[in-house]
Amino acid sequence: MRKVTVVVLASALVIYHASAGAADTTTIDEMHHSGLTTGSMTQNPQSHMFDGIELTEQQRQQMRDLMQQARHERPAISIDDVAAMHDLVTADKFNEAAIREKAEKIAQVQIEQQVEMARVRNQMYHLLTPAQQATLQKNYQRRLSEMRELSNLQSASSLQAVSSTGSNQ
Repeated sequence: MRKVTVVVLASALVIYHASAGAADTTTIDEMHHSGLTTGSMTQNPQSHMFDGIELTEQQRQQMRDLMQQARHERPAISIDDVAAMHDLVTADKFNEAAIREKAEKIAQVQIEQQVEMARVRNQMYHLLTPAQQATLQKNYQRRLSEMRELSNLQSASSLQAVSSTGSNQ
């Protein structure tokens, strides 16, 4: 039962990340016009990479062009793979080997997507002036510190929950 739960959650995450990746490519204009996009930094730390950076119109256009190009070159997650994973999860008999095979295939597509987006972000980074790059680095360090604090709070909360559960038994 525990394995089935893990697979169901993994399938949901695959679908979520597929849709989040698609949203990531369409929000670059929003990011630069409004300053911030909605969403959690912990879900995709790179999605807010250029927040707080003042861009020239030429830089904005070049970034839009890069995102447009990446959108066309990005490998897509197959709906058939997602459906097949669902069928495996809901099958009468649990088939770990088939699930692993399908999960690895889906994960490989996600890896390719992340590599492509990293390539595009690298190109975008190199469109920035040295002053903009310094601001980006400062913002990154601040967000990294916030993520560490959040992680430490979550770890402390988990440890507290485990110790209180253990003492109640």
